[in-house]
Amino acid sequence: MADKPEGARPDGEETEGGPVKTFLEHLEDLRWTLIKVTVSLAVAMLVCLVGGNYLVRLLTYPLRVATRWQSSKASDTVAIYWGTNVVGRFARTDLAGVLPTHSTNASAFAVVPKQVGGETVLTLQAEPGSQAPSDAGTFVFLKNYGPISAFMVAIKLALYGGLLLALPFMLYFVGQFVLPALKVHEKEFVLRAIGIGGFLFLLGLGFCYFVMLEVALTAAVQFSGWLGFGADEWRAEDYISFVCIFMLVMGVSFELPILILALVKIGLLDYKKLGSFRAYWVVIELVICAFLTPSGDPFTMFLMAIPLQLLYEISVLISWYWARRDRKRAAAEEVLQSAK
Repeated sequence: MADKPEGARPDGEETEGGPVKTFLEHLEDLRWTLIKVTVSLAVAMLVCLVGGNYLVRLLTYPLRVATRWQSSKASDTVAIYWGTNVVGRFARTDLAGVLPTHSTNASAFAVVPKQVGGETVLTLQAEPGSQAPSDAGTFVFLKNYGPISAFMVAIKLALYGGLLLALPFMLYFVGQFVLPALKVHEKEFVLRAIGIGGFLFLLGLGFCYFVMLEVALTAAVQFSGWLGFGADEWRAEDYISFVCIFMLVMGVSFELPILILALVKIGLLDYKKLGSFRAYWVVIELVICAFLTPSGDPFTMFLMAIPLQLLYEISVLISWYWARRDRKRAAAEEVLQSAK
């Protein structure tokens, strides 16, 4: 029987890396990897640039949902329009003597000129429901203030959206370059980490999009009102940056178990150290959330800290399970050796 090659498993599967290549061959592989990564990112950015209006609708959905939180206040306020622009929002009680008596239930009024006694005066006219602006129920309006603001919004949409869309392809191309040099058990660990890490990243994005953004936007408006400032108009560029960065930060922070379990795997941490470090981690976690929370309000900070603490506890539980499994495996091997 022919001898098995060095570094092979009993079942014939090699445990070492792939074929040995020269330095120039590695450079050529690296060059093509960089080209494919760059092209995939450029194509993804172009797709997001073409579909920019759909991305805007997607990113403004949390703002529209947060509007429902203000529905009770919206019935007590009226919006004054000059053409298609919002002059301001006022309490209905403050305009009791100004609003037309026959349309006091309307929620939107337009400023229109009217001839009275040979003079032109400005009056308020109730907007019919069918002709009212489509965003009359929105408590914050997004606007571009400048000739290049729309282009800056489009560039940010292409950058953030393209990076997110191209990330799976970029990881695939980088994996094609790196994985052949790893051993079989290292490949299994890396692939498992990438799969679980991708799921956690998407979970973080979803949690931020469907839960945290609504709370953060509402809290930002209420906090601005508490300080005495109006918050009925925001720059579209600032809003897009806020939402995209908040979602990316939340997605990355959900990678915490991957980092902790990798340190456990290489022996720097164990479940005992993690358990004793829990109190310190709570403080560190709150400080990190205070810096990473874009809105800066305490409620959003604690809302961000809760899932991170839960992920930490899950990491401790998994590390405990790994230690228990290793002890059982070591005990079984001792029994086998003693039996021989």
